[in-house]
Amino acid sequence: MNWEDRIVSDPEVLVGKPTIKGTRLSVDFLLERLADGWTEAQLLENYPRLMPEDLRAVFAYASESLKDGFFIAAPPVKK
Repeated sequence: MNWEDRIVSDPEVLVGKPTIKGTRLSVDFLLERLADGWTEAQLLENYPRLMPEDLRAVFAYASESLKDGFFIAAPPVKK
């Protein structure tokens, strides 16, 4: 999956946050909904311009970002 075909960053849209091309749906917003327990079906139903390929692009973008070292350290494991 080439996320660059579906995710863009425009300073005029949401202050440059990465968004799904042609929408104001940011990558972080979609990841937050998924983390809150939304399903892919719920996202697609509530945001009709969103396509399944867009969600795969969100995951590919997040994966590549983590590989490049852009991550927040998780709390240490308590022993």
